[in-house]
Amino acid sequence: MVKIIYQVAIQVFAFLFRFVAPFNHKIKLGVEGRKGLLRCLRSSFQAQVAGRPVAWFHAASLGEFEQGRPVIEAYRNAYPGHFILLTFFSPSGYEIRKDYAGADFICYLPIDTPSNAREFVEIVNPQIAFFIKYEFWFNYLRELRKNGSYILSFSSIFRPDQIFFKPYGGFFRKKLSYFDHFFVQNQTSVSLLESIGVTAASIAGDTRFDRVRAIVSNARELPEIGRFKGTGQCLIAGSVWEADMQVLIPALNALTGKSLKAIIAPHEIRAEEIAGWRSRLNGRSILYSEVAAGQDAAGFDYLIINNIGMLSSLYRYGNMAYIGGSFGVGLHNILEAATFGLPIVFGNKSYHRFQEAVDLIERGGAFAVADGDQLLKMMENWVDNPADARNAGNISTEYVKSGTGATDLIMQKVKQAIG
Repeated sequence: MVKIIYQVAIQVFAFLFRFVAPFNHKIKLGVEGRKGLLRCLRSSFQAQVAGRPVAWFHAASLGEFEQGRPVIEAYRNAYPGHFILLTFFSPSGYEIRKDYAGADFICYLPIDTPSNAREFVEIVNPQIAFFIKYEFWFNYLRELRKNGSYILSFSSIFRPDQIFFKPYGGFFRKKLSYFDHFFVQNQTSVSLLESIGVTAASIAGDTRFDRVRAIVSNARELPEIGRFKGTGQCLIAGSVWEADMQVLIPALNALTGKSLKAIIAPHEIRAEEIAGWRSRLNGRSILYSEVAAGQDAAGFDYLIINNIGMLSSLYRYGNMAYIGGSFGVGLHNILEAATFGLPIVFGNKSYHRFQEAVDLIERGGAFAVADGDQLLKMMENWVDNPADARNAGNISTEYVKSGTGATDLIMQKVKQAIG
């Protein structure tokens, strides 16, 4: 019965997806990007493959792609003669990484209806399929199993409150049974899987650690950012939303005159919202687009990044980091800030399901705050006592170093599975 409900729900979801598209730009991109996709694949995909083995990597969105990128690139190095297919569910991944040079073909994943899954797997015919972190689509997994594909999940993490571990979660447990192996982030995940009879699981950790270590090696030098910072201290506010700025702006205003500058990188670029933030900040602010056009940012207090893709290179110019999302949808990536040796602070609401946040709080490299008063005290201490900030930052750096190596473990299993 649950299987029937799932199939009906997927059909309803596909209909609503198309119905809402004219009213939502992001959803519209996803609908438009899937139009005629299977027809296009049927007419040209095998010609592009030219008989090579196909490795399929699937990421829900941009964050999962960045998590999977070390494995994609390690696979390319190990199997240069294979064809790499990369799919996304969300436009926020596809639209930003559709030109990624590490894959041979990049497209949206068609909605998980039985017919779509059957046709997609028949056309693509992957020798091996990788699902990054989550994305457990029943029809695709079933068709991959019928196809004889080797199915891996990596960087996945499981929690007791997930439906797989509920008495009524039998259908959802069935989805997990299709995988040949899970590479998970911690022992809790291994134990939970074993409790429902899934024994093909091992701890590899989180491939994001490998990714962020590579980011440090390849981070761009940005002289204009260095000129903005000058000789004082600088806060990097990464992936922030309005809920974060409601806490952050009063703290920054209270620190006016403390020789602290801030670089603010919104999670989504909305001109009207950014204008509102600038009006509420006491100091002088400038947009990065103005700096890129030639304006000198040295005399400004706040630099607001109004583009996408710079954040990972900005952390090298920081002395401390505030990471957004935890007062709302969920904490964003803290590992990039950690690997650059910054002490990290974020909201105390929505971080508990992110293992790295829990770990760094326990170790003393990160701190969760409830409101602007707590944030101000934290930042003020770091400004007045830079040694405290450096000590917390060193903890962050060592934590990232200790977590690397997941990609190598995954590739060992790949070589055992496909030779």
